[in-house]
Amino acid sequence: MRKTLGRLLPLTALIGALGATGLTAQAATAAEPAAAAPTTAGQGTTADIKDRILAIPGMSLIEEKPYPGYRFFVLNYEQPIDHRQPSKGTFKQRITLLHKDESRPTVFYTSGYNVNTNPRRAEPTTIVDGNQVSMEYRFFNPSRPDPADWSKLDIWQAASDQHRIFTALKKIYTKNWLATGGSKGGMTATYFERFYPRDMDGVVAYVAPNDVVNKEDSAYDRFLSKVGTKECRDKLAAVQREALVRREPLEAKYKEAAAAGGWTFNTVGSLDKAFEAVVLDYTWAFWQYSLLSDCAAIPDARTATDQQIWDSVDTVSGFSAYTDQGLETFTPYYYQAGTQLGSPDIKQPWLKDLSRYGYQPPRDFVPRDIPMTFQPGVMADVDNWVKNNAHQMLFVYGQNDPWGAEPFHIGYGATDSYVMIAPGANHGANVAKLQDGEKALATARILQWAGVAPAANVFATQKTAPQAAPLAAPDPELDRTDLRHDSLRP
Repeated sequence: MRKTLGRLLPLTALIGALGATGLTAQAATAAEPAAAAPTTAGQGTTADIKDRILAIPGMSLIEEKPYPGYRFFVLNYEQPIDHRQPSKGTFKQRITLLHKDESRPTVFYTSGYNVNTNPRRAEPTTIVDGNQVSMEYRFFNPSRPDPADWSKLDIWQAASDQHRIFTALKKIYTKNWLATGGSKGGMTATYFERFYPRDMDGVVAYVAPNDVVNKEDSAYDRFLSKVGTKECRDKLAAVQREALVRREPLEAKYKEAAAAGGWTFNTVGSLDKAFEAVVLDYTWAFWQYSLLSDCAAIPDARTATDQQIWDSVDTVSGFSAYTDQGLETFTPYYYQAGTQLGSPDIKQPWLKDLSRYGYQPPRDFVPRDIPMTFQPGVMADVDNWVKNNAHQMLFVYGQNDPWGAEPFHIGYGATDSYVMIAPGANHGANVAKLQDGEKALATARILQWAGVAPAANVFATQKTAPQAAPLAAPDPELDRTDLRHDSLRP
């Protein structure tokens, strides 16, 4: 764990800054897990790693899956529903553990959504050749209290989930720890650091949006007016317009697809509202998931058939996205977007004369029986903390990713922290896609933070950093990613 704590806010300032979150001094530390059982068994023989993990109070095994060179466990960990009042009930939170060796560093990963129950490795895990703990974000099924008190879904509660998991497993994995995640997971890693800055030895946050003032979203409009090339932007806008011009025949196709798929539209309100929401996402989703080279696949709206327009919008945005069935999985995300995280409200003036609803807010995508009240100031608190207190934090963004239009910034109070941009990259930007000098520097810093690089690399420069490289060999299966599954919703 980091020894440098001089950048922390004084307690009185901390409590004042957190007024919008409802955090008090009494609640500033989540309930700590009980101590684990002894770590040895027999006559001086170290117990099997599975037995040691399951000796942690509240930990239970769902299954173990074999993978060459690792042990992989899918686990449940009992967490308080409310870390401020742990006696008020618990729920089971799924986590996974990719075990390499206790002598290696550990990477704490979360997508901010559901956990993948197959063996996977985040980029920092490959770089440091370490263990990986992955957490399912609270309220994503099945890690949801029953009954669900949605007021207990906030960034402090989620950070406290991570803190308890770390505290429990640190007794076994005693080497350095790094937090990481992409998109909402990058936000999650940042919030964890903000509330528990003593836990991790470094943070690698990928493509993490930073919507400081939810009502001021002009940065996204400016981004969309300049990203890529004018030719590509015009092609995308033309398809959007044509989809709304052809609303009647395309909605007829939508009704057929809904009947075939059993889709309903109770949450968003109507098929018409869902149709327009998908079309209005088209340009944003293209830049989030695609590359400039993919513009060649966008049809010419002037000559395209209805089917070609439908297929392009469905491929890029997905007509199932705003059905009840598509929204249900992501209810926790839209709830958080509408209560703390904020969400983009883009104007798209080229659609103004054809749009009936505008860019719809998160409230439209959450069932009405779940109350939502936005808490202004929560993101501003995190933003201010990062600017003035970031220590050993790396933020990586993609040049063409709209979510990076409002990024985190490093201020004068930050130390050994960086913001890097991968040229031409989308929402899947990572260290490997950075320019060579920055890629080497980022790799060197991650190795140093993890405690697996020589001290000479403490202040690696572009001259010395090229020697740094990932310690683990690539593995196409372990390193496989699902960009659409692990990304913020457009």
